[in-house]
Amino acid sequence: MRSIEVNGVTLAVDDRGEGDPVVLLHGFPELAYSWRHQVPALVDAGFRVISFDQRGYGSSTKPTAVADYSLEMLVGDVIGVLDRLGIDEAAVVGHDWGSIVAWTAAVTHPDRVTRVVSLNVPYRGACFGFPTTQVITEQLADRFGYVLMFQQEGAAEAGFAADPEGWLMGFYAGGARGRTYMTDEEFATYADAFKAGGITGPVNWYRNIDANAVALEPTLDAAIAQPTLMIAADNDPVLPLSLTEGMQRWIPDLDVVVIEDSGHWTQQEQPEAVNAALIDWLTRTT
Repeated sequence: MRSIEVNGVTLAVDDRGEGDPVVLLHGFPELAYSWRHQVPALVDAGFRVISFDQRGYGSSTKPTAVADYSLEMLVGDVIGVLDRLGIDEAAVVGHDWGSIVAWTAAVTHPDRVTRVVSLNVPYRGACFGFPTTQVITEQLADRFGYVLMFQQEGAAEAGFAADPEGWLMGFYAGGARGRTYMTDEEFATYADAFKAGGITGPVNWYRNIDANAVALEPTLDAAIAQPTLMIAADNDPVLPLSLTEGMQRWIPDLDVVVIEDSGHWTQQEQPEAVNAALIDWLTRTT
């Protein structure tokens, strides 16, 4: 990892390989480490692979203000990394919240994003990603109740402080396809990082969702012009496979690959299948 100053923060960036650039964006509650199975495979396939701990995470800067976690800021980090590395344009691959950043970057900076890959998170014509807290309260509390809890200042932090390992494992195990997909050492990498850095930064991403909806309202129903790969999981308990239906309305150039026997943490639960899908599609669309 190297430290790169961009957009008012310092990001811990891993830049490996040569060839067409591919940016990997992690989700919640994860790190660039979540791509540990993909980075060497993509480098071996001839790509330049850039991954980084997004703001609020790992070894990167963790601003305290909720507004510092707007999608404008998060996308600005991606563009800033490209600028600092001298890269004009790149394919952007996201998982979970990283997908929301990737979708938004594709719409707001189409000259910098050549192709888009989303793991698990479908595109439904809204770049601000999450429904508003009002919509969640009225319609989706059974699925996204934790998002409402995150709005309460200090509540998530208190739960994490009481049992950091249990708090993290609750998310990891709850989203997985009934299996242990991390070794004890791999889990310790996450646990150590979050115990050192806390979870206020990551949770602040959620605390800004209503502001994102207002700021990005002009992008509502926007099309994705770039070639796009949707990698869906057949057993994601949060984002069911059915949500990928009808995405062609917004994405004319769309391929969909379904990863079998996988929950929400797809690139870690089924790394070989994800690597094969990524390398095949990126190679074909170069």
